[in-house]
Amino acid sequence: MKSVKLFTAAAIAMLVTANVFAQSSSMKMKEKTVEVGGAPMYPSKNIVENAVNSKDHTTLVAAVKAAGLVETLMSAGPFTVFAPTNAAFDKLPAGTVETLLKPENKATLTAVLTYHVIAGKLDAKEIAKRIKEGNGTTELTTVQGGKLWLMMKDGKLWLKDEKGGMAVVTIKDVYQSNGVIHVIDTVIMPKS
Repeated sequence: MKSVKLFTAAAIAMLVTANVFAQSSSMKMKEKTVEVGGAPMYPSKNIVENAVNSKDHTTLVAAVKAAGLVETLMSAGPFTVFAPTNAAFDKLPAGTVETLLKPENKATLTAVLTYHVIAGKLDAKEIAKRIKEGNGTTELTTVQGGKLWLMMKDGKLWLKDEKGGMAVVTIKDVYQSNGVIHVIDTVIMPKS
């Protein structure tokens, strides 16, 4: 009798576990994901949990780690991140990334990375609204403290940095549990 009860209890436990796993998997499948760098980005995951899976953002992830920003970007936020791809970092002069990743340049690296982050969750619809209200452009203050200007041109969302550099959003509205990511094709730079 004891063995039957133990077997029944074990069978019930296995069924409950299987059901929880199935529901979890089902929830992931039901989430509206956007593919970035060959991987689905899940809205239930935070910025870092998603970014580490994008093969197009390995340089950005390494930079975030070197700057000590992992915990910040895993926090509740919300944040809007303009995420440069590996190809965007490749556009920088030779040796720039390697130099920025050195421990002695952590402050400069942090300034560059936080210039790509806005406090709050600004999806493309909200940005478009602000651009319209701003007669074709909107000015945002970055977490770094600098200014960034966004505008629409040729049906695309463009960013202009403090040095006059331009970047285009190539993938918009990649929703995260703690904000939203917009993938950009060029690293934007603060004034200093």
